[in-house]
Amino acid sequence: MVLVPGLLPPSRENWVIINNLWQFFPVVTGIQWLIDWYPQGKTSVESRFNLPGKWAWALMEAPGFITLLYNMKTLPAELGLGPLPWVNWTMAGLYSIHYFYRAILSPLFLNPSMSPIHPIVFVSALAFNLTNSLCLSGFLAGYGPTTVYDWSGRLYYIQAGLVIWGWALLGNIFHDEDLREIRRSALRRQKIQAKKDNKPIEGVKKLYMMPKNGLFHYVLFPHYLCEWFEWAGFWMIGGLACTPARAFLFNEISTMLPRALQGRRWYIQKFGKDRVGNRKAVIPGLI
Repeated sequence: MVLVPGLLPPSRENWVIINNLWQFFPVVTGIQWLIDWYPQGKTSVESRFNLPGKWAWALMEAPGFITLLYNMKTLPAELGLGPLPWVNWTMAGLYSIHYFYRAILSPLFLNPSMSPIHPIVFVSALAFNLTNSLCLSGFLAGYGPTTVYDWSGRLYYIQAGLVIWGWALLGNIFHDEDLREIRRSALRRQKIQAKKDNKPIEGVKKLYMMPKNGLFHYVLFPHYLCEWFEWAGFWMIGGLACTPARAFLFNEISTMLPRALQGRRWYIQKFGKDRVGNRKAVIPGLI
């Protein structure tokens, strides 16, 4: 079934154009270095246009892996291809696992609360995820290697990439859990106090404290760093010829690095330079 002719699934001509343009996304993120404004999460702002954090996050993240899986299912048939190699489906699975965690499990089941998200952030993130998944799925579903022979000789790189991806995902989840536990513990304390005072619970929507476990000893955004390692391992699996995986890694770094530096400035303003200490934003000892 074709949802959007020439786009879902993508024709080769459209895929080549979009994939080539996607390599230049870091140029677009230059605006983040000029404008110190990111209305989401710690730096969310009061606005009547704000969207509920949990559902907005789910709706802007989930379409990515849904689009990828749809194209993986339909494009081979459109091109008259046989079954795709196991590596193609493995990469699609890794991408889907990560985004199922980010889009469904985290916001809707694990996070005690989430700050509101401005529509600008929502639309930007949705566009990023859809474009990224379109590029990746086009490569994996027909415009990249389509036989097992094409992947021969790369088994060691694939195995190394899988190990890096797996440990990085666990690191990502570990540090996310440390942030979640700050609000969970505060919520538990509020419930106990509310029961004593017979008053309603205040909530923890905008509660922030200094995290301290794991790599939080050295940087303030270790979950960003772990995610970069995830997609570095992902690129290792795909190989140098997998331009969408390379673009994914570089594009994430280009948009998340200024966000992390902005976040470090926020931590200093809220908790003071002494509390932040020598902790960098995202790369221990460097940035």
